[in-house]
Order: sequence, then structure tokens, then C-alpha cells
Amino acid sequence: MSISRRAFTLGGAAALTAGGFIPRRAHAQATVEMGSMQIEMISDGNLVLPRDFIIGSMPEAEVQAVLASTGVPDGPFTPPCNLTLLRHEDRVILFDVGSGPDFQPSAGFLPDALDEIGLYPEDITHLVITHGHPDHIWGLLDDFGDLFLPEAEIMMGRTDFDYWMNPNTVSTIGTARQTFAIGAQRRLETVADRVTLIDDGQEILPGVAARASFGHTPGHLAFELRDGSESLMVVGDAIGNDHVAFAGPGWSSGSDQDPETAAASRVSLLDQLAQEQMRIAGFHLGGGLGRVERDGSAYRFVPEA
Repeated sequence: MSISRRAFTLGGAAALTAGGFIPRRAHAQATVEMGSMQIEMISDGNLVLPRDFIIGSMPEAEVQAVLASTGVPDGPFTPPCNLTLLRHEDRVILFDVGSGPDFQPSAGFLPDALDEIGLYPEDITHLVITHGHPDHIWGLLDDFGDLFLPEAEIMMGRTDFDYWMNPNTVSTIGTARQTFAIGAQRRLETVADRVTLIDDGQEILPGVAARASFGHTPGHLAFELRDGSESLMVVGDAIGNDHVAFAGPGWSSGSDQDPETAAASRVSLLDQLAQEQMRIAGFHLGGGLGRVERDGSAYRFVPEA
């Protein structure tokens, strides 16, 4: 299954009009205290995605049963975009920076979200990036092409940074994602002198460790937050939704650049999260915060009460 880049990046606007979808206002969705850490989920809005972009290569009958049982309506998928904000000691750490003004009209509301919780962009001390897709990094620049978070040290996985900065990526990523590559390179070139490159297993900040979860992009990282015996995993898009990713973690998703590697990462991550009963913060999970439970040979997402 293929999808044109115009359909993906601009189709959201048509879907909003034709389907009657109203862009969500940004807001603080959930907060959890974990030792000396305070973790808030704030909304950048939502995406509007053609259904087949996610499930086009999955077993149809099984997928439809999962979607029906989890109450997913017909029509385009409209996954939320949840940003994780960590306040710890003297640091204010944001995980990913949203879509900015140039991706889809239903997303890019981080400025409103920060305003609602009483923060200025200048208050963010660190920006930690899971991967280089538009809904995670295009918010690096504001409407005028200036840095949105002017005081933040930017931390990004070495493998993913090198991939998006490679001039050959635009010609090898596939037609549907060429705008992803062009947009990522333009933004990362602008902030390159502010980027600290990080690697799997590295404690990048006190209580924050990088965890390789490759496949969605070549260098996608998750991040484990830990304070004493309590922990939480910021999963980015390694677990990309709260229905088929849990019910069929081994199924190939069209949203993943390397579906086989992404499925292996997803299964490994879900197994750890369920076994350790670790909290999870998911970029595209309803409500953002929750836990993973086993469901026979699969899993299910249990939102934070």
C-alpha cells in the first residue's frame, strides 16, 4: 500500500472538512508524581491519517475485530499527539516538540498547551527527541522560522540524527515520505549546533536513560524515567496506537519505515512494560498515560485512572 505525500500531509485538511472533524484544543491531559519527578501530558492536537496507512498490510478480519472491540469509529484515524513534560530538580524537559505550523491543521498547538500550564517556551531547559518525523520535530521552528524553544539544549539519538541529515535519505525514503526528509533536514540543520547526540543505554540526564526502539525510524529511541523504585517509559512511536499495536504487536504497520524491525522492538518493549508493570507515556495513546497488561498472547493498554 502506498500513499502520496500530498494525500498524507494535506489530506488532513480535506478530511477535517468532509468528515466534520474539529481540531482539538491543546490542554494538559494528565499529571503523575513519581518521586521527585512531575510528569505532565500535554496535547499538540491530533493527526488525521488515512485508515490504510496504518492497517493496510494487516490481516483484515482480525484488525476489524480489534477496532470494533476498542470502539474505533469508521473513517480516518485521528490519533492524539501527546507531549511528555518532565519537571525534575531545576530542569523542565520536553519530549518531542510537536508538528509546528506546517504539517496538519489539526496539530501544532504546543504554544497553546504551554500557555495553559503557565510556561513560556524560554522555560524549557531540555528538548529530548524520540525521532525525526514531522509530528515530533517540525515544531522546532515557529511561524517565522525562528527557534521555538530558544533556551533548550536539544538531545537526539545519534543514529536518527545522522539518518535525517544524510543527503541521500530524501532519495531513498520513498516518495510518500520525501517531504519528511526535506522538512527534517531543514529544521535539524537550523539547530545542529544546539544538538547533543545520544546513544542507546546512555543516562542522558539524571533519571533519564535512552532505550533503542528502532524500526519506526532507523534510530527511534524510547526513554526510561526512573526515581527510586518507580519508573515510566516514554515510548514515542515505538507503540503507535492503543488498539492494533497492543492486540497485534507483531503485525506490520504502514507507519513504520522498517516494519519488521519495528514489530520486534514493539514486542520487546510491551513484554518489558507488562512484566515490570511500568507506567507508559505514549505519543499517540488515548490520554497519554497508562500501563500495559497481558491479554492472552497479546496485550492491552490500560489508561491511567
